[in-house]
Amino acid sequence: MKAQEVLHIKERLQDGAIIEMVIWQLPESGDPGGHGVKYRLYCGTAGERLVGHDNERGKGDHRHIAGREQPYRFVSVRQLVTDFLADVREARGE
Repeated sequence: MKAQEVLHIKERLQDGAIIEMVIWQLPESGDPGGHGVKYRLYCGTAGERLVGHDNERGKGDHRHIAGREQPYRFVSVRQLVTDFLADVREARGE
């Protein structure tokens, strides 16, 4: 089985910021985090990342907030999206 994209959403917000969420279902042999998904969630503006969550191979699950990288504990896809959107709201002062 090849990686299968299960979610891809890209939105431009009124102030020009972009939110993009991409999540793939992985075969067991290609799973870097042991939970069956690969993900890349991003919020930012022209070249500046405000918030990001990803599980890059070699780094595992982590998030980027205001230029700082922090570990992230993956629980489920639903919780990942919920946590990411909460981080976005907080970083944007909403």
